Amino acid sequence: MNRLLSAGLVGVLAATLALPAAAHTGHAGDAMFLQGVLHPLTGIDHLLTMLAVGVWAAQNGGRAIWLLPTAFITMLSGGAVLGMSGIELPAVEAGIAASVAVLGLLVLLNRRVPVAAAAILVGAFAVLHGHAHGTEMPQTADPLLYGLGFVLSTAMLHGTGIALGLARHLPRRLLAFREPESTAPSNRC
Repeated sequence: MNRLLSAGLVGVLAATLALPAAAHTGHAGDAMFLQGVLHPLTGIDHLLTMLAVGVWAAQNGGRAIWLLPTAFITMLSGGAVLGMSGIELPAVEAGIAASVAVLGLLVLLNRRVPVAAAAILVGAFAVLHGHAHGTEMPQTADPLLYGLGFVLSTAMLHGTGIALGLARHLPRRLLAFREPESTAPSNRC
């Protein structure tokens, strides 16, 4: 369990530390992409929510492991388009704060929810996060490169959350695969 957890954290740290090397002068496209990658990693609200989606998906198991991150990324992209287009949404910041609290509580309580309801919930929160990404896009950024950056970063955070969620339950799963001990008396001489 500790190895899987350590590997996931080392992977996130390595990816985060390696990214600034791409922002050398003369690589404007790289810099725009980098700005998108860094956006979810530099805001604690985004970071916690995206990790929580992954952990909660792992806790729910089955189809939720791929469906919740997919729903989040799809709706995140739609919200970003709205934000980049200048379309206002009400209470974006309050909704983002609520996403941290609600998803954090669901993870803490290990609350399983029907997959469709869970996908709708994370999708609704994702629209708000995407809207924030879109409205906070730098004026000089290429929307496609910036968007690809924060989608990749979001997927990486979901994957890390899934790994953390699965690692948390790994010892129980390993114990379940042990050979049951025989209760019958042995016929040894």
